[in-house]
Amino acid sequence: MNDYLPAIIDYLTGTELPGVPGWALHEPFSVAPLAQGEYNMNYIISQGPNRWVLRANVDTQIDRDDQILYEYRALRLLAPSGVTPRPYYVDASEERFPLGLLIMEYLPGEPLDYERDLTAAARLFARIHALDVPATENHLIRERAPLSETFEESTRLLATYLDSPLADPALVAYFHEVLAWADAARRAERFFVEDPWPCIINTEVNSGNFIANREADTLHLVDWEKPLWGDPSQDLSHFCVPTTTLWKTGYRMSANARRAFLDAYRAAIPDAHLRDTIGERVRLRDPFNCLRGISWSAYAWVAYQSGDHQLRNEDTFRTVSRYLDIGFVRSLFDPFLENQPERLWHA
Repeated sequence: MNDYLPAIIDYLTGTELPGVPGWALHEPFSVAPLAQGEYNMNYIISQGPNRWVLRANVDTQIDRDDQILYEYRALRLLAPSGVTPRPYYVDASEERFPLGLLIMEYLPGEPLDYERDLTAAARLFARIHALDVPATENHLIRERAPLSETFEESTRLLATYLDSPLADPALVAYFHEVLAWADAARRAERFFVEDPWPCIINTEVNSGNFIANREADTLHLVDWEKPLWGDPSQDLSHFCVPTTTLWKTGYRMSANARRAFLDAYRAAIPDAHLRDTIGERVRLRDPFNCLRGISWSAYAWVAYQSGDHQLRNEDTFRTVSRYLDIGFVRSLFDPFLENQPERLWHA
């Protein structure tokens, strides 16, 4: 991240930054690294009492050249929710800086605490999912066959591991078993096709993507590089499954905690039909969210060791290595594999 600092400072020097509240063109400022993900580098800009986040996009999860503009436009749609950072400025031209740049609101705080913030997170999701977003006018990628799309993405990701000489043969054999089960179980997506409830969804909701401000008693969801127009169950299931909760913490959600989380969501969502069906929607999603999390981990584990990953995050490498323990993988999928796939949509 430090390699880009001189170029970022040069970019900001003498730049007007229209839309950035409080930015003074000729006043001194400083830039410091804030956080690095898999696809973006984040920096904090400081000028007097003001702080902003600058996000530099390195790669894309959505196979688009306009990744940073996609995220900026999503944040514009989300602004009325009050639980996401406000976007101020975007430059996708790559003319004065080699990466797409986004400047947005700086939100001080700490990552989400699953023990402490479950109810607040449920209410946050309800506010986002209930946003009045024009269905035919938004730019978001459509989720059309949710379980099949997740299955197909997971199959592509897992192929990197299955074909690698570094792979554990026992895990390879088990992954083939899991994929065969999921291939049959994805027929359950007819539930979503026949009863759609589309809204803006984040799709990547691990605890590190939330900012909890204890003094202000607020919670924000800050990472929006891969939002979709899809079913709200994606966010809720992804938030609860072990591949998410264990990503940054040692927390594995109990059945009681999961029930309390979904009850808090139901209490906050205004739509009666969604309240009645959200439990079933989430249940159908769970094995596929686990599959996607493990598949990405397997892909990243190989990519990190072959040097194919553009940004190397050591915490991520340690986590994906832990996730590829066959005992952990079996703890995720054995409960599903014990039943025939038809049980997923007939239960």
